[in-house]
Amino acid sequence: MTLPVKPIKPKRIADEVADQLTELIYRGFLKPGDRLPSERELARQLQVSRPTVREAINKLVVQGLVDQRHGQGTFVRSTESADDNPMATLMEGQDVTLEHILEVRLGLECTAAALAAMRADERDIEHLRTSLEAMKADIAQGGIGHEPDISFHMAIAYATRNPVQVRVMRNLYDFLFFGIRMNLQKLYEEPGNLPKIIQQHTAIYEAIRHRDSDEALEAMKRHIGFVLDFFRSRQADG
Repeated sequence: MTLPVKPIKPKRIADEVADQLTELIYRGFLKPGDRLPSERELARQLQVSRPTVREAINKLVVQGLVDQRHGQGTFVRSTESADDNPMATLMEGQDVTLEHILEVRLGLECTAAALAAMRADERDIEHLRTSLEAMKADIAQGGIGHEPDISFHMAIAYATRNPVQVRVMRNLYDFLFFGIRMNLQKLYEEPGNLPKIIQQHTAIYEAIRHRDSDEALEAMKRHIGFVLDFFRSRQADG
């Protein structure tokens, strides 16, 4: 019996390099605006040829993850303008509120947390832990844990192993944290909110670590619900 299958093709080295760099971007190790190491340095670290690195970077350029600037190097793409972010372009000219976006997050991220609890590997769990610890450390030093918070939520998206989920979340978070960052920071600057947010993130982390998809979903629901309630109450007061 002949099965309707295709021959398995070995993965090209350039694709593996591109996958590693993509993972670093999506996990938050490489943030928007960061400069990638030179081709020579990447080739040394990855133990591949420079043409292989060049091919991998070209793939990331096509995907819109990095920009190459003549004489300066390769940078993780920053989506600070509406022209660079399909989410911002979609919403331009429409009556979209922060509440609308948070309602979308509620659906996306509750599903992501449940899937992450089922699919996360040890590296995912470790990145969630280090992001949570970095968030706590930044807050202890007087910050608001802004960037570690982004990394935490993107690590959950990455742990779903769903490329559509990852890409949608990437665009959404770029829009949230670069397009309307000042509005969102009000949540973190309100006295008493930070300990609650840390507690909520810790509950999400523990549920994912213990592979409890139902509790992961509920913990994320409580977190996003808390954020929604905060902005709804501000709108009512305003």
